[in-house]
Amino acid sequence: MQTENSIFARLTELKLIVVTGKGGVGKSTLTSVLGRLFADAGRQTFLVEVDPRENLHQLLGVPPSGGDIVEVAPRLRVQHIEPRTILDDLVREKLKVDVVASKVLASPVHKHFTEGAPGLKEAAVFGRILRLLRGHTPRGIPTPDVVILDAPATGHGVSWLAAAQLVADVISSGPIGHLAAEVAAFLKDNQQSGVVVITTGEEMPVQETLELIHSMRIRLNQAPELVIANALYPTLPPEIPAEGEDPLFDLWYSRRQINDSELERLDEGWLGPLAELPILPIEPGPALVGRLSRYLKRELETGS
Repeated sequence: MQTENSIFARLTELKLIVVTGKGGVGKSTLTSVLGRLFADAGRQTFLVEVDPRENLHQLLGVPPSGGDIVEVAPRLRVQHIEPRTILDDLVREKLKVDVVASKVLASPVHKHFTEGAPGLKEAAVFGRILRLLRGHTPRGIPTPDVVILDAPATGHGVSWLAAAQLVADVISSGPIGHLAAEVAAFLKDNQQSGVVVITTGEEMPVQETLELIHSMRIRLNQAPELVIANALYPTLPPEIPAEGEDPLFDLWYSRRQINDSELERLDEGWLGPLAELPILPIEPGPALVGRLSRYLKRELETGS
């Protein structure tokens, strides 16, 4: 097992970090936090999201991306990607003639294929990320050193990571087949890409985290780089008042006991790096991201 002192150094060597976790655990918040840390460390960092609701801009205090690359701070940018748009752009790029491309895009066959083909949209998203990393950015925007993907929740996490290989196995030629094969090779290279899993100290998020870790081992022969346990209640003081004397303390005691029990279960099933972050009374936004960035930096540099 790596020491926490080496975890951040290891993460900063990667070109792609996929962040996943059960819905509601703070996945988008921690994507933003990691982005802040990487940018502060001198890395040109792009945050990419695919959720139609666009959460990252609210957390970072910038306007919605709407598909554009939006600058948040020096070395930190965010972009919302629509998978269907990427596939349509691929058609236009390959056909080059607008009239022909428009006919293809309007055809029922194309729409049925792009909507129904398993793994195609996911492979397209990773393909766009790979292009960004290779310098295909708009004029005046630097090539990212690292892209952090705010990926779908854990229930779809392994499917997303396995999608490109699935497409490559089915489509062996043509632009889509070549793209899928490139993406699959990139995602298998643990010197270039890795996964960070977000959980909380609660039963269902921990269960989904353990299931994701198991699925990654079985289906991908991979493991997460890091698991982050978010929104933990403060550790209990040595002096504990009698039950019923302080209802507020009783609530604190109850929630922290659940956290401790679930962290113990997580520790039994996950032997890799684990960072713990506290629950904070701050609304989602730049202030929360900034505060958690300081906590996570301390965790990764000094250990818990």
